[in-house]
Amino acid sequence: MSIKVAELFAGVGGFRLGLQKSDFDIVWSNQWEPLTKTQHASMVYEARFGKQNHSNIDINVVPISNIPDHDMLCGGFPCQDYSVATTLNNSKGLKGKKGVLWWSIYRILEKKGKKKPKYLFLENVDRLLKSPASQRGRDFAVMLQSLNELGYAVEWRVINAADYGMPQRRRRVFFLGYHKSTKIYKEIAKTGIDDWLVKNGTISSTFPVNAISKSEEFDLNGDLVQITKNFNKNKRFSPFLNTGVMIKGRVSTIKTEPIYDGERTQLRDIIKEDSDINESFFIDENDKKKWEYLKGSKKETRTTKSGFVYNYSEGNMIYPDKLDNPSRTIITGEGGRSPSRFKHVIKSDRGLRRLTPIELERLNMFPDDHTKLDGITDAKRAFFMGNALVVGIIEKLGKSLLSSMIIENQKKIT
Repeated sequence: MSIKVAELFAGVGGFRLGLQKSDFDIVWSNQWEPLTKTQHASMVYEARFGKQNHSNIDINVVPISNIPDHDMLCGGFPCQDYSVATTLNNSKGLKGKKGVLWWSIYRILEKKGKKKPKYLFLENVDRLLKSPASQRGRDFAVMLQSLNELGYAVEWRVINAADYGMPQRRRRVFFLGYHKSTKIYKEIAKTGIDDWLVKNGTISSTFPVNAISKSEEFDLNGDLVQITKNFNKNKRFSPFLNTGVMIKGRVSTIKTEPIYDGERTQLRDIIKEDSDINESFFIDENDKKKWEYLKGSKKETRTTKSGFVYNYSEGNMIYPDKLDNPSRTIITGEGGRSPSRFKHVIKSDRGLRRLTPIELERLNMFPDDHTKLDGITDAKRAFFMGNALVVGIIEKLGKSLLSSMIIENQKKIT
């Protein structure tokens, strides 16, 4: 029995790749990049999965009647406003241009009415739990309350893929939603919350953890407007820890650490042979000092364009990147030959070089050349991987969630 899935903000198909390892059926998908004439990500998606039931128009204007009924809605909703590529003070969250796309999810759930999906599987940057800087945790509180009003319980966890043997240190918050009509919702309601978060829950049974703090509980008080204005106002820290659950407006959250003693993938495990690497990926001799400067520590006086003088300092980056560890987080600016503080550089037999698109795909556990397509540059392929997720996380969580869904559906049939 297949589970019907609608995939929003599909990108180049990371969620689909993970879910298709199990018996999930993607019945509809949407990918739209605003302010971009050529829809490169959608082009890749269609090339790999076909054009049938794929939408490449703004999700905010898609008629709900065009979206087929589905059992689960999934997606990594746009995270530029929360990204580590900007400071938290520059994050606009729900008020930002892309942040408001959260409400496109809400619109679908609300307008579907009694046919709304029973399950949600969503992903974002972990900064979501403490954004914006002026009101820590407000955005996540608004999201939780909006789902609570629609009848969902939500569990979340910040997961670093490398903590569970995967090749990249990439921290993301994953949250699963269960409608009140599901068996899982009822189990959360009657199960000890601490046990659910660290032992019996969908996420904890897939990615084991130890609790390293006592659980904290609080209610989401007020409607969405009141929460937007008042939640955690004038507080320094977000009340949301890296693990938690919300049911009937009651939040329980706890700090956890991963448990894992299996095999670990290192950066060296995904690199290609030097003989296969194009010369353009090697660091030009004339650029080496610029690379060393950008990667190194510095303490210097700088002047803005307006003439303001200030002291600037930063620590050094490991250069070149160590091969015997999982990689650092891929960023969207990974591509291109220009020197950068944040791009990966490894030492090979032929010298220092950047990572290739295939190697970046492997760090996210995508198939080789998944993003290779006429008209798609290497820099754009790197950008895709900077925006993508680690497929292995989706695959494992998907399998656990599917098991619960199948058991529930079998009981309904009998």
